[in-house]
Amino acid sequence: MNRTDRLYALVEHLRACAPRRVSARELAARFEVSARTVERDVSALQQAGVPIYADVGRSGGYTLDKARTLPPLNFTPAEAVAVAIALGREEGSPYGRAARTALHKILSAMSAGDGAAARELADRIRFLFPTEPDAPARVPAVLEEAVATCRVVRIGYVDRSGAVTARDVEPVGFSAGAQCWYFLGWCRLRGEGRVFRTDRIRSAVLLDDRAPRRSFEELECDLPDDLVVRELHLV
Repeated sequence: MNRTDRLYALVEHLRACAPRRVSARELAARFEVSARTVERDVSALQQAGVPIYADVGRSGGYTLDKARTLPPLNFTPAEAVAVAIALGREEGSPYGRAARTALHKILSAMSAGDGAAARELADRIRFLFPTEPDAPARVPAVLEEAVATCRVVRIGYVDRSGAVTARDVEPVGFSAGAQCWYFLGWCRLRGEGRVFRTDRIRSAVLLDDRAPRRSFEELECDLPDDLVVRELHLV
């Protein structure tokens, strides 16, 4: 059994045994590997976001939170690759780190055969980039958390003239342009809605202040006439 198949089987075995705790020794015997290999596999799954909990001691072991896991999914290999393509073209987008763990969860929840077929199909896909591409500016994780938790964020922002200002911003959301991502919010310094290019944000610190929930329309930010707003739909 290769490592990918073993990781999938490990999750399925813990799901079947939950809420009973399974020791590393028991898992090692089942999958014919060392206890140290089991520990490394569990650590990799935990880092990918799989809710596996560990207890130490003679009666300890590993258990899986069934309420926060996916049963085997009916993703086809083509559907999984389509998700990977969409994510691969969105370097630097908000929640890009979460996107990678989500894709790992999808692959982990697929059957071993479909997962292998998806990887084989993915191997037939290539992206073309300039030989010296401009690295996309990643959206700071602090901004992602500010939007998700509705907390005010203090940013250091460089405007188009090069002036640097410190601003406390009540977050509203993100918007994608042709070349970069924008952070939208109510700027307490200016007393109005503002749009900030994420690649011009030099620092970001999450504050304890809760921000009121505002809609994009409340910001009343002017857009060029050749642009229209399109919402993100999950379905």
